[in-house]
Amino acid sequence: MSAPTTQASGVSSEALAEDPGRRRLLLIGLSLGYFMVLLDTSVVNVALPAIRSDIGGGLSGLQWVVNGYTLTFAALLLTMGALSDRFGGRRVFIVGTWAFLLASLITVFSPNLGVLITMRAVLGVAGAALLPSSMAVIATTFTDPAQRARALGSWAAITGAALAAGPVLGGVLTDALGWRSIFAINVPVALVSVLVARAHAPETKRNTSRGVDLPGQVSAVLALAGLTFAVIQSENLGWGSKPVLGALALAVVAGVVFLVVERRPAGPSGPMLPLMLFRNATFSASVLNGLLVNFGLSGLLFVMSLYFQQARGLSALLAGCAFLPLTLPTAFNPVYTGRLVARSGPRKPSVLGFGLLTVGAAVLIGGVTGTGTAHTLLIGIGLLAFGFGVSFAIPSLVTATVSATPKEQVGIASGVLNSARQTGAVIGVSVLGSVLHAASDSTDGSRTALIIATAALLLGLLLSIAFIGRNKQSA
Repeated sequence: MSAPTTQASGVSSEALAEDPGRRRLLLIGLSLGYFMVLLDTSVVNVALPAIRSDIGGGLSGLQWVVNGYTLTFAALLLTMGALSDRFGGRRVFIVGTWAFLLASLITVFSPNLGVLITMRAVLGVAGAALLPSSMAVIATTFTDPAQRARALGSWAAITGAALAAGPVLGGVLTDALGWRSIFAINVPVALVSVLVARAHAPETKRNTSRGVDLPGQVSAVLALAGLTFAVIQSENLGWGSKPVLGALALAVVAGVVFLVVERRPAGPSGPMLPLMLFRNATFSASVLNGLLVNFGLSGLLFVMSLYFQQARGLSALLAGCAFLPLTLPTAFNPVYTGRLVARSGPRKPSVLGFGLLTVGAAVLIGGVTGTGTAHTLLIGIGLLAFGFGVSFAIPSLVTATVSATPKEQVGIASGVLNSARQTGAVIGVSVLGSVLHAASDSTDGSRTALIIATAALLLGLLLSIAFIGRNKQSA
């Protein structure tokens, strides 16, 4: 299989420029790959009780089912961007899509929780390869700036569609065909995506001198994995246990090593994260807010998926439908947000977004305290406010990050924001899941977890007010 996936030849940019239909077909194929990757971040949540019933595992095991994917996805995004530059976006996208297809197929037949978690981690590695490589192919295919902007806008709109589809599709498939079907659906989608890319994608320009920051990559993975292990396992083993203390020590040491090695001078094998970017207050606030928004979003999806099925007794399908007030705004509102950002800058929509996120999480606290009609209404209102908050906050953070970054470093800055968001997802599921584990029942745990999420999002609101849009692009 390696021979076809590493085929160096591709459609010429000139041929694509003369064939708009072919460009549109390629954009659909690339977007399908991106959709599949993003779908896997949310589709699994409503299937967690079914997974536990079938192959066992406690709450910490379910946290690893979610985080096995997001952890490797977050940790490897920047390195996969470097590999895309070095070997070509077309080649990396095709190899990554084949890997995602095969890993999904193996995941379907997972005999136990350990295999499932392992394959979720492999899926995260493959998913990380698809994000920067698909952007590189789009940039090469659409050479006209206006066409490129529209293509990237369509590609980015898949984020909202995948988030909206994830819980509902996960519920439908789990109830109708079982939890394994949520991974089987990746196989035909990946096959279509990779065949379209092989037939129509141009080869992108390669930078053969671009190296991989191996010390930075290894230390980043160890730091994030150590922290995640410590938080998840602390409830089973205790914070004073040797494994948890060892994981915390590993996270601290690896984090220090990462900061040291990333201070190296730029060069072919230089740092994957130029720390000088963080001298800009807007950039730093945007990256931190990217972490906080996904902390709240992924943590809330995890907590509320279990709450709906355990405290409310809903089926997987009804639990997925219960998320529609949150997910539908993320599917249509980013279009309006994009226009608002273009007209007024990122500050107002960022403040509005984090304000709605904070209010939504706070309203949910009241909603989960009971099961009456009034409490159900509060949950719906809270999820709706939260969904609109996500749809205002994320596009504005992308714009704020780009506007605060020198043009020659926009690519790496976008990668940093995406990595921060996925890191926030890992921490959100770890921390809020551990709160659930420590609680006496699902309702108390959900309420406490939502209080923590509200506090984190309030911090994001304060950062937006203080720093977003305050200074100009760096020189």
